[in-house]
Amino acid sequence: MAPRTILVSGAESAVATVAAATALHSAAAGHRTLLLAADDPHRTLDVLLGTRLAGEPARYAERLDVARIDEQSTFRDALGALGGRLAPALALIGAEPLDPEELTPLPGTRPLALLRHLRSADAEVVVVAGPAPAELIAALALPEQLDRYLSRLLPEQRQAARALRPLLAAVAGVPMPADWLFEARATAQAALAEARAVVEAPGTTVRLAVDAETHRPEELRRIRAGLALYGHRLDAVVAHRALPADAVASPDPWLAELAARERDRLAELAVELDGVPLLTCRRPEVALEDVAAQLYPAGGPPSAGRPPAPAPQPRIEDRLAEEGLLLWHLPLPGADRDGLELVRRGDELVLGVGAYRRILPLPSALRRCTVSGAGLADGVLTLRFTPDPALWPRGLAQ
Repeated sequence: MAPRTILVSGAESAVATVAAATALHSAAAGHRTLLLAADDPHRTLDVLLGTRLAGEPARYAERLDVARIDEQSTFRDALGALGGRLAPALALIGAEPLDPEELTPLPGTRPLALLRHLRSADAEVVVVAGPAPAELIAALALPEQLDRYLSRLLPEQRQAARALRPLLAAVAGVPMPADWLFEARATAQAALAEARAVVEAPGTTVRLAVDAETHRPEELRRIRAGLALYGHRLDAVVAHRALPADAVASPDPWLAELAARERDRLAELAVELDGVPLLTCRRPEVALEDVAAQLYPAGGPPSAGRPPAPAPQPRIEDRLAEEGLLLWHLPLPGADRDGLELVRRGDELVLGVGAYRRILPLPSALRRCTVSGAGLADGVLTLRFTPDPALWPRGLAQ
């Protein structure tokens, strides 16, 4: 089977339970599975599994290994690998390298640790008890963003740097670090490419766990829109700690009314998800194997090991003959018109959805057009482009 990565995010009280149950289901279905704890400060996953997770994968059950992302070790290993390349720069400014015992993770290293483990995981199915949705979305966007920064700040054309190096070395009296700098760039770019390959793979999806009683539809819409902006989507939403199905028939009027309201809210949520499966994990708390049976009954979608249908992709619609326009359709389920931001920047489009921003390169045909309007309907942002007569091939813009 193709590699499968399931990133579980959402309510802190639910993520560990849903991730563990999903991993158990995957292993029981015959897939070699790895369960990773990425953001679990209270070690909830350790308590659920009855074992202490470490940085190295350990066998928990047949076909199931478990591990914890060790941010400290990952940070030390990354700097250790760069040690030889950093030495000339440190010598240049008269600084001494830090001892391994002095190194502690810096702000922002946690998503890098997650990406490093994703690209090195050795399993058919990787289930991650991930960070909160906002942090997860930022981590998934990081490889593309860093790759862009590298391309802008350290372009591959380094002939000028080579030509100037002897002059700079003679003036400064010390060797200049041009070669090691670009070697480090090549190493970083290769690592980012590997991370992007995992993050953007068809088998990598997000599974959102929400509290059945307290979830807010507007928050779910923001999460969906943020994921869609970067080309990801939910493969399922799990309503955690829902009341028992028979609670609506309880002789207790208060419980029956509470259960009826929750049933109606979940029904509305299922409609709003527009085809994204809504799974339910009901009270009272039961063993993880029973939670897995609730979430993934035989024949019920989605299987822990089966990826969903591919996410809708941006597409260009040719309306030149009818209206003299090209339409660029960008899927953004959950996006709100008031939260959109659009800026044309040369051959790129800066697209903002709420708190998230992405820079999209324009397809070649659209680079020779001007933006003439935009509209959001049914979860799709449509931008209208009018050919620029000065740039469009003569005769085609008529």
